[in-house]
Parts: sequence; C-alpha cells; structure tokens
Amino acid sequence: MSDLKGKVAVVTGASKGIGAGIAKSLADAGAAVVVNYASSKEGAERVVAEIKAKGGRAIAVKGDVARAADVKQLFEATRKAFGTLDVLVNNAGIYKFQPLDEITEDEFHRQFNTNVLGTILATQEAARHFGPNGGSVINVSSVASEDNVATASVYSATKGAVDTLSRVLAAELGPRNIRVNVLAPGGVETEGTHAAGVIGSDFEKAIIARTPLGRFGQPDDIARVAVFLASDDSRWLTGERLRASGGYR
Repeated sequence: MSDLKGKVAVVTGASKGIGAGIAKSLADAGAAVVVNYASSKEGAERVVAEIKAKGGRAIAVKGDVARAADVKQLFEATRKAFGTLDVLVNNAGIYKFQPLDEITEDEFHRQFNTNVLGTILATQEAARHFGPNGGSVINVSSVASEDNVATASVYSATKGAVDTLSRVLAAELGPRNIRVNVLAPGGVETEGTHAAGVIGSDFEKAIIARTPLGRFGQPDDIARVAVFLASDDSRWLTGERLRASGGYR
C-alpha cells in the first residue's frame, strides 16, 4: 500500500460507507485522519476508535460542509490537532432519486448545497491550509455523472458539476502544487444502499449485469484508489477522473 506516513488527511462525510472506508485505509497507510461528520457522531467515533485500535491517529469533527463557518471550524480543528494538512477527500454527499414531476426547489438546493457547494467550500479552505509542498484533493463523484439513470437527474447533475469543477480547480491550483482528481465509484454496498433498498433489488442485479467483475463494490475497493490518489505515487496526476466501477459501463 502507498506510504502516507507523516501526512494529515481530512475526509468529509466519513462516519459510514465509502467515507469511513477511505478514512480507515488512509490511516492504515500511515496518515493522521480527521473524520468529519454532519449528524452521526456515534458512527464517526466508531471509525476513530477502529483507527486508534490499530495504532493510528484520528479525531472526529462535526460540521456541515454546506456551511462556510462549519468548514472553517473543521480545518481549524485539523490544524490544532495535527498542525498541517496534506490531503482532502471531498466525500460528503447526499442523493434522492425522483421523477421530474416530483423535484422541488428545496430538494434541488439540498443536493447541490452538499455535493457541489460543500466541495467548493472545503477545497477553498483546504487550499489555505496546505503547506508549501502543496496537497492532494480527491473529489468523490459517481458513474451517475455519465450514466443515464432515470429519476437521478438532480444527483447526476451534482456529480457532473463535481467532475467539471475538479478539472477547473486542477488547472487553477496546479501552480501551487495542489493536485485535484476525481474518484468515481460504481455501485457500492454501503449502509446507504441497504437503506435505499438497492441491495437485493432488480436495480442491483441490472448494475451487476453490466459490471464485468460481476459484483457490487465494497468501500475498501474505493478506498484503495483513494490512498493511491492521496500518495506521492500519483504525483503526476491532476485533473483526472478515475472510474472505480469494476468495469461498469
């Protein structure tokens, strides 16, 4: 596994699912990790406890990434705990699939505020905290940004925005040695996909049928790619979109 010893990483939305998997894998690779959460303190503290049980360093910090004040507090807590910042994983995200006739202004803004504005605010603040050697920003998108999934118009639009935003920020922040890349998972088994009724459904079967590796992903499958993007092994990559989907097309 790539070496992240001495690095400090912030992972947003890391109390469960893909975010929790990424936080734990970054810690396994040697990074000190800030586990951000919006509401699930218990979940975040569980992730921190698992990291510490293996000899790693981690703290849990509450904050809504769609609120600038919360984001500032998140990175200030990071500075106080660990002194520096090297990696930001913008994983916090929400979704709700609805047919066109049911989409409301509130739902549109709810998803865009977290998925897009949250990515902007966190990256903005991280860029102020990265040291002279720069840093790595990993924006978690989705295959949905390129796939035509009926009823996913708002969610897919947010992830399309994340893809475009990442390319622009890669160009803007590159001169400061800040790399910005996109990690786009396919179907992944998480607490969220279980709660949404995806696991065991015809929708899951349809995704697996289009996945050459023949299964849904696990958080660890995504986390391993995040570790690579966080490390110096990917130091010549920026503005890229890595599709971690088991070959799903």
